[in-house]
Amino acid sequence: MPTGSPEEKLRTLKRRIVACRRCPRLRSYCTRVAREKKPRFRSWTYWGKPVPGFGDPEAELLVVGLAPAAHGSNRTGRMFTGDRSGNLLVSTLHRYGFASIDTSEDISDGLQLRRAYLTAAVRCAPPQNKPTRNEIANCSEYLARELEILDKACVVLTLGRIAFESYLNAIAQLDPNLELKEVRFKHGALNNIGDARHPFLLASYHPSPQNTQTGRLTPEMWDSIFDSLAQLIGKNR
Repeated sequence: MPTGSPEEKLRTLKRRIVACRRCPRLRSYCTRVAREKKPRFRSWTYWGKPVPGFGDPEAELLVVGLAPAAHGSNRTGRMFTGDRSGNLLVSTLHRYGFASIDTSEDISDGLQLRRAYLTAAVRCAPPQNKPTRNEIANCSEYLARELEILDKACVVLTLGRIAFESYLNAIAQLDPNLELKEVRFKHGALNNIGDARHPFLLASYHPSPQNTQTGRLTPEMWDSIFDSLAQLIGKNR
């Protein structure tokens, strides 16, 4: 791994991610979406490239999502930015003291994260939000490198099953001796996986409109996740 501060290491990793061309299907889709655009975003110049992680290099909280949204992060170039899932996440991070503002609209909005870092299992927007197993595997190295760099992140919050499983795969790359076979995805489940750098794994349903508007993820369920992680971080200091 490159030498230097966490900030320098993350900058190097971000350049690699943005230049990645491992998944032809995803690169073709993101490029097409960036060219065709949504009518209400016609004036935008879409990012259209793989999206790197974003946040505080000294983060105590690492949030792992699924992938950029086609007209969200694929448009704006920043994780959890430009769509309803991102706004819900960032507004909650703001309430709990992790974000400087309560919205996440574009990269010039002034958002700064404090003690938190946002990333995803897959760095390119997948068609219908469904990456293939090979595409998820192609991105696993990037999440593992982030975990290696962000060694103060005592709590990892995974949003959805794919993010949860991707995190387990990434952490196993760093320490093959971890006992992870019995760790299963369940909303609200807290696991102490035995990793000294990232001991606590907290699972949540993804805060997508599909989940929040159907009642699968209620405001009370969502807030309980952040109550738990705030307590864990406080106790771990």
